[in-house]
Amino acid sequence: MSELIEIPARKGKATHLEQGQTIKIINTHGHQVVDTWVFNASDLKEYSSNEHTRVNLSSIFPKSGEPLYTNKRRPIAILEEDTSPGIHDTMMAACDRYRYEQLGCADYHENCSENLHLALREIDLNISSTPAPLNLWMNIPVNMEGDCGWKPPVSKPGDFVKFRAVMDCIFAMSACPQDLVPINAGKPVEAHFGILP
Repeated sequence: MSELIEIPARKGKATHLEQGQTIKIINTHGHQVVDTWVFNASDLKEYSSNEHTRVNLSSIFPKSGEPLYTNKRRPIAILEEDTSPGIHDTMMAACDRYRYEQLGCADYHENCSENLHLALREIDLNISSTPAPLNLWMNIPVNMEGDCGWKPPVSKPGDFVKFRAVMDCIFAMSACPQDLVPINAGKPVEAHFGILP
């Protein structure tokens, strides 16, 4: 594996993956949500899509051995390994300035939407919108009435996921800065990733 790269607390990182390469994303402290996006490297308008993935998998989140599908209904990356209990989220949008305003935050607050765009700019890429992310380790229980909860992750320190690229792609990740609801156990921290051949 390549050296581990830090996704700083409350910030984002993006990286290129060639077809067949694997990325390992690590929940270093166990309670950090990592918003994750995957883009077709040759066409950023094609990206991992939660709604298309749910249709193809008949599930609200992927499990080991299953792919993420794009908005063109093509596999883009396969979840090859997940050492956590497998609780992730595909229901919630990335946090943004408007979410924090709704939660009563009057001052600037880091957010995953901005982190995505800043991370892409660091590798000289730009997109005009913010697709919904796969929220790794985010615990949003849904009851029989369809009501959603906001709970801390059930993962433990060092848990990781591995995704293998089905096509040349861009992975973008944000160590979610949410500290006003319990999804990061109230304390956003750094996460890490590395690239495998």
